[in-house]
Parts: sequence; C-alpha cells; structure tokens
Amino acid sequence: MDRMTSSMKQVPNPLPKVLSRRGVGAGMEAAERESFERTQTVSINKAINTQEVAVKEKHARTCILGTHHEKGAQTFWSVVNRLPLSSNAVLCWKFCHVFHKLLRDGHPNVLKDSLRYKNELSDMSRMWGHLSEGYGQLCSIYLKLLRTKMEYHTKNPRFPGNLQMSDRQLDEAGESDVNNFFQLTVEMFDYLECELNLFQTVFNSLDMSRSVSVTTAGQCRLAPLIQVILDCSHLYDYTVKLLFKLHSCLPADTLQGHRDRFMEQFTKLKDLFYRSSNLQYFKRLIQIPQLPENPPNFLRASALSEHISPVVVIPAEASSPDSEPVLEKDDLMDMDASQQNSYDSKFDDIFGSSSSSDPFNFNSQNGVNKDEKDHLIDQLYREISGLKAQLENMKTESHRAMLQLKGRISELEAELAEQQHLRQQAADDSEFQRAELDELKKKREDTEKAQRSLTEIERKAQANEQRYSKLKEKYSELVQNHADLLRKNAEVTKQVSVARQAQADLEREKKELEDSFQRVSDQAQRKTQEQTEVLESLKQELATSKQELQIVQGSLESSAQVSVTCLSLPHSFPSLALVLLAPGIHHHEHMAHLGPIWDQCVLGKGQIPYGLVVGVDLWKGDSLILPATPSSHSVVLQSEAKWTAQIAELEKERGGLVEAMASREEELSTLRQQLEYTQIKLSSTEESVGRLAKDQRKMLLAESRRAAEQVVQEALRRFEEPALFSCAGSADHLLSKVRSVSSCIEQLEKCWSQYLACPEDISGLLHSVTLLAHLTSDTIVHGSTTCLRAPPEPADSLTEACKQYGRETLTYLSFLEEEGIVENADSTAMRSCLTRITAIGEELLPRGLDIKQEELGDLVDKEMAATSAAIETATARIEEMLSKSRAGDTGVKLEVNERILGSCTSLMQAIKVLIVASKELQREIVESGRGTASPKEFYAKNSRWTEGLISASKAVGWGATVMVDAADLVVQGRGKFEELMVCSHEIAASTAQLVAASKVKADKDSPNLAQLQQASRGVNQATAAVVASTISGKSQIEDTG
Repeated sequence: MDRMTSSMKQVPNPLPKVLSRRGVGAGMEAAERESFERTQTVSINKAINTQEVAVKEKHARTCILGTHHEKGAQTFWSVVNRLPLSSNAVLCWKFCHVFHKLLRDGHPNVLKDSLRYKNELSDMSRMWGHLSEGYGQLCSIYLKLLRTKMEYHTKNPRFPGNLQMSDRQLDEAGESDVNNFFQLTVEMFDYLECELNLFQTVFNSLDMSRSVSVTTAGQCRLAPLIQVILDCSHLYDYTVKLLFKLHSCLPADTLQGHRDRFMEQFTKLKDLFYRSSNLQYFKRLIQIPQLPENPPNFLRASALSEHISPVVVIPAEASSPDSEPVLEKDDLMDMDASQQNSYDSKFDDIFGSSSSSDPFNFNSQNGVNKDEKDHLIDQLYREISGLKAQLENMKTESHRAMLQLKGRISELEAELAEQQHLRQQAADDSEFQRAELDELKKKREDTEKAQRSLTEIERKAQANEQRYSKLKEKYSELVQNHADLLRKNAEVTKQVSVARQAQADLEREKKELEDSFQRVSDQAQRKTQEQTEVLESLKQELATSKQELQIVQGSLESSAQVSVTCLSLPHSFPSLALVLLAPGIHHHEHMAHLGPIWDQCVLGKGQIPYGLVVGVDLWKGDSLILPATPSSHSVVLQSEAKWTAQIAELEKERGGLVEAMASREEELSTLRQQLEYTQIKLSSTEESVGRLAKDQRKMLLAESRRAAEQVVQEALRRFEEPALFSCAGSADHLLSKVRSVSSCIEQLEKCWSQYLACPEDISGLLHSVTLLAHLTSDTIVHGSTTCLRAPPEPADSLTEACKQYGRETLTYLSFLEEEGIVENADSTAMRSCLTRITAIGEELLPRGLDIKQEELGDLVDKEMAATSAAIETATARIEEMLSKSRAGDTGVKLEVNERILGSCTSLMQAIKVLIVASKELQREIVESGRGTASPKEFYAKNSRWTEGLISASKAVGWGATVMVDAADLVVQGRGKFEELMVCSHEIAASTAQLVAASKVKADKDSPNLAQLQQASRGVNQATAAVVASTISGKSQIEDTG
C-alpha cells in the first residue's frame, strides 16, 4: 500500500488539467457531458435516498468532485429539484448532509449557485417545523443552519466553506476595524448557535440508553454531526481570538453581552464534545478535541497565549464510514525446489559429492592417522559453519534483492501505466484540441455571420425600442384617460345620487309641509267652528237677556202706571204714593208716614186701587207687616218686596251679561287675529316651499345638463384616442343609433314644453336630457368606428358631421338652462346634422342590404355558392403554387413552402367541410321554421338573420382569396409571414361569424349543429397549423439566411 502511495505521489496528478479543460462549457463534448451528468445523477440519487442509513462517503465524494469538474452546482441542483424533499423527511435530512458537505468541500461557486434556492430552503424549514416527531424538527433546524451558513459566507466572502483560515487571514477579514470585528463576532455567535442547536436536537432525538450509534438509524442521524464538529471547532477558535482582540480595544463593560453569550455556548459545546467522544460511531471516524476545563479569561490579555486551538483529526484509514479496512500482507518468500537444488549443486561443486567418493568418508582412508583426521574434521566443521553463515547472508541478501526487484517492477508497472495513461491523455488532448480547433473555426464563421447580422439586429432592436416607447407612452396615456374616465364616471354617479337624494328630501319636505298645512287648516277650521258655536250661544243668551229685559221694562211700566194711579187717588193716595216713591227716605220712615196715610185711604174710600197695592208690594224690600190694617195693606207690602228683589236681580244679570258679552268679543277678536297670523304664515310657508322646489328643479336640470355636456364632450374627445382603432363599426348600427337620437330629441322637446307648462313635473325632462346625452355619445363613437371601414372621403365627411352634431348638441343643451331663452332652444341644427349622418351612413351600407326582401332567398344561395367557388379556386391556386415551388425551389425554401402551402390546403378543406355543414343546417332551419311558407318567404321574414348569413359568407370567400394572395407573395419571397398569419386569423373569425349566424336559429340537439361545431373546431385547428407552419418557416428562413 505504501509503495502504491509513493508511486502515485511520483505520478503528476492530471485531474486539475482535465477539470480545467472540462470546465469550458462551450467546448465540452456532448458524450462526455452526458456521461458526467449521468454519473452525477446516479451518485446524487444514491447519496440522497429514502433509506435510513448514513450517506456513503464515496457517493458524497463523487458529488464534491462533480462540483469541481463543472465549477459549480448546476447539475446537483438540477437533480435535487426533482427529488420529493417536502414529502420525505429522511430524504430531506440526507439532502442537508450532502449539501453541507458541498458547501464545505465543494467548489466555491456552489455557494453562488445555491443562493437562488435560499427562500425555498426557508419555506421547507418552516414546513418541516410543523412536525414535532421524527425527522421533522431535525430537518427544520438543519435547513435553518444551512441558510445561516449561506448568509454568513455571503456577508463574509473571505471565509472559505470549510472555515480554515490563518490568523493573518482572520485579521484581514476584519480589515483592522474594531466595528467589523464586533459585527463579525456577533455573526459567529449566531452561526455557532445554529450549529449547537442542531447538535443538541440530534442528541435529544436519540435514546442514549441503548447503543444507538451502532444502528443504521442512529448512524443516519449522527453522520451529519461530523461536519458540525468541524465547523464548531473553527468557530470556537475564531471566537476566542476575536474576543481577545475586542477586549484589547474596547472596555470590558461593553463586551459583557459577548462574554455571557460565549460562556453559554462554551458550556454547551464542551458538553456536546464530551458526549460525542464517548460514542462508538465517532471513535473510528473522527478524533474529537476536548475543550479546557475553564473558559478563557478575556479580561487578562496574557491568557491568549494559554489558548490552544481545538484540532479535529480524521484518521486516513477511517475517512469513510462505509469503507472496509484493507490489510496489506507481506508475501511469504519460500524457496522452491529448483532453487534448493541449485544451492545443493553449488555446495557439491565446492565441497564435493556426498557419495562414496566423499573425502569425508574416513572409513575409506586408512592411511591417515587419527589426529590429522580430527584436526581436519574440526577444520571442515568450521568451514561448514562459515559457509552456512555465508549461505544465510546470501539468502537474506537475495531475499532483500528480490523484494527490491519486485518493488521496482511494481514501480515500473505503475510508470508504464502512467505513461500509457499520459499517452492516452495526450491522444485525447490532441483529439480534444482538434475538436476545439474545428469548433473555433465554426465559431469564427458564426461570429462573422453574427457580426454581419448584428447591424441589422441592432437596427431592428432600435426600431422595436422606438415602437415600444411609443406604445408605452400610448399605454400610459390610455391608462391615464381610463383613470380620468373612471373618476368622472364616479363624480357623475355621485352627482346623480346627490340629485336623487336632494329630490327625495325635497319631496319629503313638501309632504311634511302639506301635512303641517293640512293640520293648521284643520285646527283653524275647528277653532272657527268652536267660535261660531260660542257666538251662537252668546246670541241665544243675548236674546234671552233681551226677553228678560223686556219683562223688566214691562214691570217698570207697570210701576209707572201704579204711580199714576196713586196720583189719581183721593188726597190720601197721593200722599201715600209720594211716600212710596219718595227717594232718599229710609224704609222705617216710609212706614212711619205710610201708616196714617194708608188708614186715611182705607177709612175715606174704603178700597185701594190695585196698582197702588202692587206698587206698594214691589216697593217693599223686607217682609214688613204693617200695623193692623185691612188685608189690602199686607198685599201692598208683599208686592213692594217682590218688586225690589226682581229689579235687583235683573240689574245683576244685566251686568253679568254685559261682562260675558265683552269677554266673548275679546276672545273672538283674539281668535280672528290668530287665524289671520296662521293664514299669513301658511302662505309664506307655501311660497318658500314653492321657491325651494323650484330651485331644486333648476339645480337638478342644471346638473343633468352639465353631466350630459360632459358625456358629449367625452365622446368628442375620444375621436383622437388610439383605443378606438382596434375596433370597427357598421353603418347599419350607426343608422339605428341616429333613429334613436331623433326620437329622443322629439321626446325632449315634448318634455320641455310640459315642464314649462307644469314646472312641478321634471322627471320626464331629466330622463330625456340624460338619454339624449348617452345616445349622442353612442352615435359619435359609432360614427368614429364606422369611419374605420369607410373610404377616405366618406370617412372624413362622417367624422366632420359627427363632430358638428356633438357641438350642436352642446349648444342646444346650453339653451335648456333658463326658461327665459327657451325660444332660442332650436333643434333644427341637430336634426340637419343627423340628416347628414344618415345620408352618409346609407351610402356606406353594404350593397346586399338594399336588396329587396323577395330576393334575399336567392341571394343566400348565390353567396354560399360563390363562397364554395372561391374556396375551390383558392385550393386550385395553392396546388398550382405548390407545383411551381417544387419545380423552382430547393432545400430549406422548398421545405418551408411545402409546409405552409400544405397547411393552407388543409385549411381550405376544413372551410369546405364547414360550408357544407352550414348549408345542411340552414336547410334544416328553413324546413323547420317556414311552416307552409316558401323558403324565400322565410328568408324575407327573417331578413336580419339572412343578411348576417350573407355577410358571413362574403367574408369567408373574401378571406380565402386574400389568404391565397398572401401565400403567393410569401412563396415568391416578396410577402411577409405576418400577413399570412393575419389572413388565417381573419378566415377563422369569418367562419366563426358564419357558425354563429347559422346556429342562432338552430335546435341545440340538432345533429347538423353538432356537425357544424365539429367542422368549426377543424377550421380552428387548421388555422393554428397555418400559424405554426408560418412561424416555423419564418424562423427557419431567418436561420439559414
């Protein structure tokens, strides 16, 4: 084994040359590349599999050599991306192990090629983190470690993947800046924290009560820890050195957090190193260092000299966990029979034969004495001993020489194999150089060709860039216009909603005012009725008082008669009357004078007049009993008392009636004033409500008018927008819009007259204004789209007429703002513009639309026949062009022409099948829908549908003719491939129109309809084939040209 190692050391290693030569991707042979990728794929799939065993070192080493071979990890990632890492935890764990090895020992470009997958590793880590058992948490933590390692090496590119650096390189990594050293220490702490986390998690997942390190499952989990131990030893060493360097530059208090974190990681790492060194699996694979008993004292600068860097040793014979020990056994050098005979023959030649003639046969030498014989025997014995020693030396020397010769033979054989390998390598190099030379010649030709086409490409690129810039500007303008339109639409919608809300509020206020007015009216009516009733009662009371007053007056008159009667009595009666009527005399005084007079009257005459008796009776206020007189005297006194009481009572009632009458008159005047105030307030409220309603109607009308003007102005602005150039309109549709506008103008004038006659009804006017604005906008837009299909002169006239109509509409709408200028709102100008648009639109109508309805049936058959004839003619022309191309073209051009013309022929055949299916479906539709009428009558009855069929048929025939012309130009080399593709798309659209026109009246379960749809799909497939062949032919022509 040592000889083979020494011989291999003498042979110069050809691997770097091969790797450097194979690293040139452009010059790699296809066979070698395929062999390399196949080898790498097999090794990667063997290293990363679903078996719960440790990764074999030979497969991992093949992957590492592959990264050096291609100077990157493209092949590795291309294979790994096809593995189900997210569905199998063991597979993901072994992928992490292999990827960790590549980051440490692979080519430096492995990191660059792997950065693009960093986010995918993070997502996979989060996904596996949801599993709490098995390899889920292990994979999650390992993927976090790999991401941290990639980020660390990206931020610190001076650190190699295996972290092996000298002290000088470590100082250069910090660039002699304490801030950089500080940040670098923090990043190393984070890095080491991830390593220790994985270390601890793996140990926690193992059952240490059993010998898990000798099982395949345990080895599968422990195998990646070898890479972790290697990383941790370097990170620990660099951390200690950086902390001593930081303590020499910064205060100790500033680095307290660093020391605490280091102490925590030191304790963990020491424990994990100790536990790992006791595992049987690691004892034969790696020599794990032991950390010191106490951590370094960073506060003492001299402690740095006591620091010993931990060194991890991997024995050479145990570098692979799956390799078997190879034992070298020395060959046993035994002498064979021939060699033994040769030595015996030499001995006989020197000392003689051992036969009977042997001189040592002393029995036959009788003439020699015994002493001489003994001396001779001793001498011979000594010579024999010396010869035996020489023989042993010779054997030893020969054995040593034989071993040296065998070693030399082995060396020569190795040198011969090396020379053969070098000769083969030189031959391969020569062949490779020759291939490279041919490739370089070809590249030079390609470069010259590319240089020739570079100018053209740059010119095209510049033109494309200019077109792109223009399109981008137009697109930005369209986006801005679209945003403006959306904002305006939102504003208009908001204004309309506000107007509707205001109108609803106005209606609600109007209703409330009407209700309040009705309530006030009812209240006033009730008060008036109550006052009328009170007045009637007062009148009745007044009439009663008058009657009572008349009664009192009658009583007074009776009293006056009594007085007169008393005056006509004898001389005693006048005295009695005077006494009775004398004012200012007290009642007792009257009675004192009345007694004698009364006696005289009674004695003198004997009787008293009745009036006097009554007067006396009325005059008496008290129940006075006259002196003992006749009975008439008491009657007079009673009458006098009643009179007095009634007069007093009547006076009192009269005063009360006068006061009640005055109070009633005051209440009546107050109620009249309230009634007048209420009527005035009601009239003012009605006036304010009327003014508010009128202002609201004016505002709604003004807002509607402004919104209508904005819609019309927006339609006028859209004349110059390029977005309209992608669509086209028809004159028939434009004429229908003009008719709608005309009827809308009549309706608007009628609603305006109604509004002037009855301003309260404004809904019809607002609807008409809005409808006129939108119909006008549609008319202008359809007019502009109709111009796209019209000849230049009618198109210009139609454009000018549409613009003039828009301006006249704006003028008309401006006159609707005030009632005072309604006489100026004349729609004559608008009608004249619509008449002009109608005339131009009728000129632009297709000729088929002015045919009488009786001729539509014949025209359908004629157009279908003409379309079939056009297809037949196009097919014949394509066949003729194909024959000419085969006769005059060769090579690529002939191949391209045959492919394009063949696809065009297939398209014509598909269209022919479609037309036949369309005819059958139309015949079925006519037969099922005409009833007792003839087919012509059916076509005339459904004239719009018939005109659609005619238009679609004409479009199909016209498209076939145009496509054949375009194909002819392409075959001749004077046309553009794009025109042919456009024509094929036009035919597909025309056939789709024909299918739509045919199926609009068909039964959905009709077999002819299914056949027509199948034919339509055939046309679409044939169109796609034409486009594909055209694109392929174009690229093929450009490549060869």
